[in-house]
Amino acid sequence: MPGTGRGTSVNIAPLLSPLDAEKPLTAPSPSLTPAQKRAASYANTINTLFTEILDSRQSADRVLVNYFRSNKKHGSKDRKVIRETLFALFRWWGWLQQLEATDEQSLWFLRLTLAAAIEAHPWTDIVCAWQQQAGKSFALPEQALAPKAAAALVSKVSGRHVLARDLAPDWFWQAVTPLPEAREELLIDALCSRPPIWARVQNMPLSKALAELRSAGVDASAAPVFKDAISLGSKSINLNEIRLYKEGFIEVQDLASQVIGQVCAPRANENWWDACSGAGGKGLQLSSLMQQDNAAKGVLGTITASDIRPSALNELEKRAKRAGFNIKVAPWRSDALPVAREAFDGVLVDAPCSCTGTWRRNPDMRWLDDSQAISDKPALQLDILSRACDAVKPGGTLVYATCSLADSENRQVVDAFLAKRPEFTLETLSHPFSGEQTQYLTIWPFEANADGMFVVRFRKQG
Repeated sequence: MPGTGRGTSVNIAPLLSPLDAEKPLTAPSPSLTPAQKRAASYANTINTLFTEILDSRQSADRVLVNYFRSNKKHGSKDRKVIRETLFALFRWWGWLQQLEATDEQSLWFLRLTLAAAIEAHPWTDIVCAWQQQAGKSFALPEQALAPKAAAALVSKVSGRHVLARDLAPDWFWQAVTPLPEAREELLIDALCSRPPIWARVQNMPLSKALAELRSAGVDASAAPVFKDAISLGSKSINLNEIRLYKEGFIEVQDLASQVIGQVCAPRANENWWDACSGAGGKGLQLSSLMQQDNAAKGVLGTITASDIRPSALNELEKRAKRAGFNIKVAPWRSDALPVAREAFDGVLVDAPCSCTGTWRRNPDMRWLDDSQAISDKPALQLDILSRACDAVKPGGTLVYATCSLADSENRQVVDAFLAKRPEFTLETLSHPFSGEQTQYLTIWPFEANADGMFVVRFRKQG
């Protein structure tokens, strides 16, 4: 039965020596300015959250949601300072963990200062107060620094030479498909930058959607590829205040993720099975693509979605209803196929994986996972692919995808599958961003300002 989830991490406590939780970093003092008091409060809160994330190995997003739900005292600016600084710490932790200071308090304030300085956070009064506590004097950048300039700043302040490769753990570089030095630098640049929010428009003209979004103050623009893809800009937005989102006319979906549906290329009258559907992003995309193809044909095929998690399928049904799509649900309940054999024109296996391709959105996962996050996936991925392929009709399509950059989860799984199931053959695909013709399509984050993704398409002999 297919499963999901990341590999268990080893003990990473040595990355940070947590400060005494009972003794705040900075004791209250009547001589502190209001900015210094706020800075001390932020420093304590961020230290507590950072330590909790490392100790519990829960994602930063989850820990933050729980924290803010329990601490209503924080206003919008407080939440932004805490959130942005926390993610900056993880984004640059490969360097920050190498810093040294005379005491833990000074070390923590130095880490906060550099994390905020590299990204030119706008709350300069807070950053200056942290810098004063760190006891380090240097000019704060006016604009966010690219990794090369950031490395120069960290090296100058710390007296230690830092390397770009340090911004990802060693096990990642051992697992990822080898890259030339220039492309490796591009990958680091991408992992340390924030991607835009990508989305799809469905059930309405793209031009009309863009006009309404812009009138609502959203920095919306058409994507460079795909006629239904748009960017919502890089700033945080409250989607629940956007009518088009609430009514199902746009769905947030990373641009690299949208490549998967385009590779599937479902026709209007076909029947497709999304075998690892999660909350249904790909199933919704397949439905939208089928509807677009249906323009004058009058016949619409079906989408069936499966997952082992009832909560994910419940969310899928809500999203499908909101968008006006009819997606059938067939839960995985055992190792047995939850759908009929050879019943589908196309099957999509968007397999559970290490998610290393999404690290730019989730920088904390670089330091919460370890090599097991990759090593425990290929057997599961091959098992799911080998089961799901039985649902493909002769002459039908099978698509395998991951959001991993590890060769063992991608090409090696595909090659192992082909060795077991010779009735399937790989088709050549056109890279949507480079035009390269390949059977093993990898989207690197720097190629599309998006996540990393891997996808192949098989054809079953008729």
